[in-house]
Amino acid sequence: MNLGTADFATADPERPPSPVAADWRAIEAWLGLAAGLPSDFKQLADAHGPVDFGAYIWIHTPCVEADRFDYGTWLHETHRTARIQLHHLPEEERYAVHPEPGGLLAWGVSRGGDTLFWDTSRSADPDAWGVVVHHRGAVPGSGLRVWHAYDLTLTEYLRHTVRDGWELPSPPGPLMGPLPGSLARTAFLPDARPWSPPAPVVPRLTEAQRRVALRTGTGLEALELLSPPPAEPYLGGDSWDGLFAELGTVLPREYVTLMQRYGAGSWGRWLRFFTPLRTRDHERRFVVAVEEVLDGYRQLRTSYPDAQPLAVWPEPGGFLPFANSIDGDQLGWLTEGTDPEAWPLVVWPRHADQGPPLESGLIDTLLAWQRGTLTAPGLPGLDRSDDPVECAGFAPWDTGAYW
Repeated sequence: MNLGTADFATADPERPPSPVAADWRAIEAWLGLAAGLPSDFKQLADAHGPVDFGAYIWIHTPCVEADRFDYGTWLHETHRTARIQLHHLPEEERYAVHPEPGGLLAWGVSRGGDTLFWDTSRSADPDAWGVVVHHRGAVPGSGLRVWHAYDLTLTEYLRHTVRDGWELPSPPGPLMGPLPGSLARTAFLPDARPWSPPAPVVPRLTEAQRRVALRTGTGLEALELLSPPPAEPYLGGDSWDGLFAELGTVLPREYVTLMQRYGAGSWGRWLRFFTPLRTRDHERRFVVAVEEVLDGYRQLRTSYPDAQPLAVWPEPGGFLPFANSIDGDQLGWLTEGTDPEAWPLVVWPRHADQGPPLESGLIDTLLAWQRGTLTAPGLPGLDRSDDPVECAGFAPWDTGAYW
């Protein structure tokens, strides 16, 4: 078998590929592949490094470039996403995903958002692994399956992308291309360096602490184990009395307690709490953030009243937001009655119908969500393969924070 691409691809003269050294023994051991990776992949990596093939397919070889790419991180995130997406298939059609035995193992992505894998269940010989592509643009009736298995190795698949029009892959069905037979250094990795498998990490929590954080603990005690607070929480520098005066109301004590312990920042890389004590003349003070959200809600409510059923602060029982998600969901209170301690929490979801108020208070809601036991529109749950301790966390903000 011809393992190389020389008979159908040439180096791009403007952005020629260049090799990045790889310790294949260490990499294959880290991946848990006793028989190793496919020979054609290693040959391509040794000769060219990370490449942009046909100006359309990025082949991710083991390398790292600060703040841009890490091979191990990319594999972890790509495989997690694949597991979640495969849940949409009937159980009998789902692939396993690495590191499960025989699982899909990613090797590239396309400019169209397709992800390319090997099906490691095909053979004990990695040189016989076929390609499986998760196609983002599968059109019903086209013959292209969302998860499409090809009876082609990596090199055979690449050659078919520069095929003549009469050639068809096996099994029949549309394929990327035809593409130009070009090999270029991946543009966003101009200074890629050799990647080394990460050293084993000592668990952050003992087994006893995990039990408290994930099962037996309650309130701030468990939350602080799961998501350690910063040494110096950033609140904004002004006073709670100043905020309450500017808002025209006090806020629930539980919120104040949580913020004094954590300050402003991002929970689980998803949920962002506004900086509360920017008041007076600060251009990004808390009240400004609240008003921007509520102005948008009022406009939508005028056009789509059935989809926006909430009153808004300072209307009686109105929605008063204090946090948002990276996807534009909003978390706040329904200001029902005169006692802020009784205000229920509610999410205004961006991509779902308005749901009822949440059943728990703020700290218990955060704890349940970070444990993976609470899922609500705007508060996405964990994948069943996720470790809540790894996924939880709090990233504090400072004076440079936008909100």
